Amino acid sequence: MEPSSYHFLPLTLFFYLALVVLLIAAVTLIEVGVVSYASEKMGISRRWVYLLLFLSLAGSCINIPVAQIPGEPVLSGVEVQSFGIHYFVPVVRQTKGTIVALNLGGAVIPTMLSLYLLIKHRLYLPGLAGVAIVSAVLFWMAKPTEGVGITVPILLPPLITALVALLLESESAAPLAYIAGTLGTLIGADLLHLGALQGMHAPVASIGGAGTFDGIFMIGLLAMLLA
Repeated sequence: MEPSSYHFLPLTLFFYLALVVLLIAAVTLIEVGVVSYASEKMGISRRWVYLLLFLSLAGSCINIPVAQIPGEPVLSGVEVQSFGIHYFVPVVRQTKGTIVALNLGGAVIPTMLSLYLLIKHRLYLPGLAGVAIVSAVLFWMAKPTEGVGITVPILLPPLITALVALLLESESAAPLAYIAGTLGTLIGADLLHLGALQGMHAPVASIGGAGTFDGIFMIGLLAMLLA
């Protein structure tokens, strides 16, 4: 597979632009005072949150290969729909074997921020419980999708995350929502389904990328607004 095949938008252009518009709208509402952002609750200034969310969007097209599942033929250059969201399977020259990769914007950056918030707020027990609950729900709801990998409904991660965070630690709901939602989605939807990738004919199975990036990004917006 050509190196350029690792780098592609996690969604079709329409849905990707919709996430860009949502982020711009959320930032605008906060800046004009329609909704508030309490930095002491998140433990990070809103300017840094804005930057990290924009970097997450920009980094979502970058996949870092970590392993390969050899042998099976893969799809190439087609559009796939799952849970109402459209995904574009990248064009590849190598027609056999699935590359397992880490998505920069959907796995690497969110995981680093989650660990920072976990340590800063000392949310070890609530964080562990939240990650376990979200992981279990998303493991059950995740759907293997041919050509893409594992997909989840876009609104399920933020909704279940908000409920779990408010029930477990209402005073620190914003950082806990980000921690539980991000790590819970990556573990429950992606990592625990790695064994199901065989036979899905996906050229690139991206952890935190196509299939789960939209839900993880929405969790970031939710945590920013919960603050």
